[in-house]
Amino acid sequence: MKLRALVMDDSRIMRKMVMESLMQTQLADFAFTEAMDGTEGLSKFDAAQFDILFVDWNMPNMSGIDFVRKIRSMPGTRRIAIIMVTSEKTMGKVMDALDNAGANEYICKPFTVEELGRKLKPIIQGIQAMAAGQAKPEKQSGFFSKLVSQ
Repeated sequence: MKLRALVMDDSRIMRKMVMESLMQTQLADFAFTEAMDGTEGLSKFDAAQFDILFVDWNMPNMSGIDFVRKIRSMPGTRRIAIIMVTSEKTMGKVMDALDNAGANEYICKPFTVEELGRKLKPIIQGIQAMAAGQAKPEKQSGFFSKLVSQ
């Protein structure tokens, strides 16, 4: 299955690293769209055109967390997985992204391909199951649920 992914980071190098690492996981065949901040990401976003979003926190014009909140406030976006890929490591930021904004997963930079694969495998399996009509979007679990399950 080809997954349509939006990769958003103000660093072109980091966008390329995320995309290359995703391909190395071999979890799916990805078709990438890039954005350098939340404003550009919103201009490229169409809920029908994406399956998964990879979002940095710190970007000019509109932060990643503000982007996630805007996306989650739109109808029809619950099925889209949102992954924060950021250097923000404080518990407060992780909790805000997972519990309040609606991100599905939180990956801290720097990351390894193995870590990326481990965290994304259940999410991508869920996307594939939904596409096959075998599952419905689940309510987002929060920070403490993820902490207990790891």
